[in-house]
Amino acid sequence: MKAASWPRDEPLEERLLVVDPRSGRLDDSRVGDLPRFLRAGDVVVVNDAATLPASLHTVKGDLELRLLGRLGDDASYRALLFGAGDASTPTERRPEPPPVPAGATLSFEGGLGATVTWVDPTAPRLCHVRFDRDGAPFFRALYAAGKPIQYAHVTRPLPLWHVQSVFASVPWAFESPSAGRPLTWGLLGRLRSCGVGLTFITHAAGISSTGSSELDARLPMPERYLVPQAAVDAIGEAQLRGGQVVAVGTTVTRALESAARLHGRLVAGTGEATLVIGPGFEPSVVDGVMTGMHEKGTSHFALLEAFAPQALLSRAVVHADEAGYLEHEFGDSCLVLPGALGA
Repeated sequence: MKAASWPRDEPLEERLLVVDPRSGRLDDSRVGDLPRFLRAGDVVVVNDAATLPASLHTVKGDLELRLLGRLGDDASYRALLFGAGDASTPTERRPEPPPVPAGATLSFEGGLGATVTWVDPTAPRLCHVRFDRDGAPFFRALYAAGKPIQYAHVTRPLPLWHVQSVFASVPWAFESPSAGRPLTWGLLGRLRSCGVGLTFITHAAGISSTGSSELDARLPMPERYLVPQAAVDAIGEAQLRGGQVVAVGTTVTRALESAARLHGRLVAGTGEATLVIGPGFEPSVVDGVMTGMHEKGTSHFALLEAFAPQALLSRAVVHADEAGYLEHEFGDSCLVLPGALGA
């Protein structure tokens, strides 16, 4: 599939491929038609994490640091190093960074500094860093010096507002939780008027590519989440009414299923999503997923195999490619939901 290179003006007109595992049918539709495929009593769960400017270039310009995950407090992070260059070069073609041993210090724009506290012995591009400030001073410096992580298929530098959903609020995500990007308040209001519930969780969406096949095999890395009591209550009420739980994005799916697996049932609280969902996994909370278009071989495609047979998903990918669907974070969407297209 061709990659979408920039956000489109009318998100509700973006394409939506509906995949019904119950009937085995596919349907070409639009995001604005989403209410047609849900029923009164269903609940839609979205990720309200705002996307951080998680790409930092050193003052010397010899390397780029991409934040991958928070480690205990707002000063410490798991991170990935790239050599000189920018997002116009595909990640797999970026040069190696200069050697950065544990104990090295890095200097970024605006005076922000960090110390490398650990380097992976088998993959030295992967490291832990601790910044020289915490809390509000750190976030002020990060927003001044950082830029959103982006990839070569995006044609020009991304402003931060292009990687936020309309309901983004908690600054946790390192890349955009892009499945929720095309949902407008107007569309969510129409769902509510049809009797479909809406609730929010927060999940620190991680990166989608490292530029290394060995490191990509470690994706998704551990990512923190928060499941509020309001979400637990909304999901429980939907299940009691016989409604379906529709997760908007693989991040929501991982958060809900990780929380349920950890406690034996879905309970409110924070945690770290380490669960890898794929073929053979039996979801206990989520019934269907709205997500972007994902090629076979990706962790996102593997997650969908927990909700639909591989043969049906493969047919959907071939159909989407032939029909001109667009992929990646500004691409078209897919809804995998049993019964969405009737018997």
